[in-house]
Amino acid sequence: MRNENLKKLVIAALLAAMTCIATMIIKVPTPTMGYIHLGDGFVLLCGVILGPWMGALAAGIGSMFSDIFSGYASWAPATLIIKALTACVAGLLFHHLQHAIKSDKARYAAIVIGGVIGEAIMVIGYFLYEAGLAAFGSGEITTASIAAGIASSATGIPFNIVQGVAGIIISVLLLPILMKVADIREWITK
Repeated sequence: MRNENLKKLVIAALLAAMTCIATMIIKVPTPTMGYIHLGDGFVLLCGVILGPWMGALAAGIGSMFSDIFSGYASWAPATLIIKALTACVAGLLFHHLQHAIKSDKARYAAIVIGGVIGEAIMVIGYFLYEAGLAAFGSGEITTASIAAGIASSATGIPFNIVQGVAGIIISVLLLPILMKVADIREWITK
């Protein structure tokens, strides 16, 4: 049992590092001063492979470090929470749906459905965080500053949706490859 926990901890650290690298390595800048990246595929895989709770930690920590290393430190606390929630919800849905349907094809449907709901949390989370930053950045919280914050943060929604879709595609493509690793296959099918 102890050896199993150590393996899972090592895989969690590896997935956190892979999430960080995948987020940092290919960045497509957006007009909103953010960027679209491939890290969300690994965020979803963290929840699928490690389960919702450990997967949430790996995804949140890996994504947070990518913000810190890339000069987006003001986003790091939000990223930690948002990406952890994304992985947690996607992992919960994946494991529940996979066991409810019990077929190999269900695994792909489960990762897509879990990914869509998880990535919706990501889109909403960043929208709310950016709206709050914009409202606080104006100096005082008024109806006008909140409206301006909402309007400015709404411009990032389409780019976050594209990033979420890319993450779902990446996770669907990588899942069969990762299923060839005995321990990972066992954790996924538990």
